[in-house]
Amino acid sequence: MQQHYNIPLHDIKPLVGVEEYSLYYLMGVGVIIILLLVGSVYLIFRWLKTRNRYSQRKEHYKALCEIDYKDAKRSAYDVTYYGATFKDDSPRHAQMYHNLLSRLEPYKYKKSVDDLEDEVISYIELYKGMIDV
Repeated sequence: MQQHYNIPLHDIKPLVGVEEYSLYYLMGVGVIIILLLVGSVYLIFRWLKTRNRYSQRKEHYKALCEIDYKDAKRSAYDVTYYGATFKDDSPRHAQMYHNLLSRLEPYKYKKSVDDLEDEVISYIELYKGMIDV
């Protein structure tokens, strides 16, 4: 006995295309991560590049602060040389620098000079206090 199963199947539907966007989401996240990595590498490179940059202003300020006032002639020349770096910061700096030059003039261009006066040293200290590095 042979059975025939010719039962009509009405509940099976044809295949339907499924919209799948997970590949696009993965690619978008990948692009964002790559951009973040490139940006962070750029910022780290820039930071490393500028970390040890030579600054003439800082070096001249450091030299200006380390001047020994015992040798008046050398001190006068050093203040003139290193102080010129900061004279163009503002009109007030320029005026103070020129005032300082006129006070240091007696200590230059001579074979032997006396020690720096306390007033001149206080002007030098005031000028150093005005400097912003």
